[in-house]
Amino acid sequence: MNARFVRLAAALIALCAAIGVGAGFTAVFGRTGSAPLAAWIMVAYFTNLTGIAVAILFGGIALGLPALARPRLVAGAALATLLVGLVQRLLLYRVRELRGGDLVGDILLHQALPVLVPLFWLALVPKGRLSPRDPLLFAAYPLAYLGYTLIRGAYDARYPYPFLDVGRIGWGPVAAYAGPIAVAFLAVGWAMVALDRLLAVGARRRAARS
Repeated sequence: MNARFVRLAAALIALCAAIGVGAGFTAVFGRTGSAPLAAWIMVAYFTNLTGIAVAILFGGIALGLPALARPRLVAGAALATLLVGLVQRLLLYRVRELRGGDLVGDILLHQALPVLVPLFWLALVPKGRLSPRDPLLFAAYPLAYLGYTLIRGAYDARYPYPFLDVGRIGWGPVAAYAGPIAVAFLAVGWAMVALDRLLAVGARRRAARS
């Protein structure tokens, strides 16, 4: 694999993530007039936290930092961005009309990254490095976010997503949404592990024939 191409691809992904988060921040700042308040609002959203993580991770890969190029980290990022894209499409699509920075952030974070990050993992990351327990480790991130959101919502009575709004819909419906999302997250994670192993076997067979 051409290392320069890998770093260039990582830089593109990091740039998309940074611009997406930056555009969203600019839009929120324009509505609030306060940078601290805009930052507080931004970090309420799983989408933005994932965008920040992707910008840092892929920025590090673009800079040639080997600690950030580990297949497990990239696979975890790919799974998180897939969750972002699927939840937005299934539960939040067209909930409100977007324009300006909100629209730019939506396109980059909800549409571009859920395609680019999994493609990077699929095409540019060594295979055969994942284990069946990895999706359980990856699930710590959305579970921690769920806990953070519920605690934060209890503090300021504001929830970033309507399906997590305990104050409005109650604990039962929140659990009814969170449960299937968790199951889907793990199912996609184990599918990635299976694909990782399948591609590793194929690569070994091609190497043996050459």
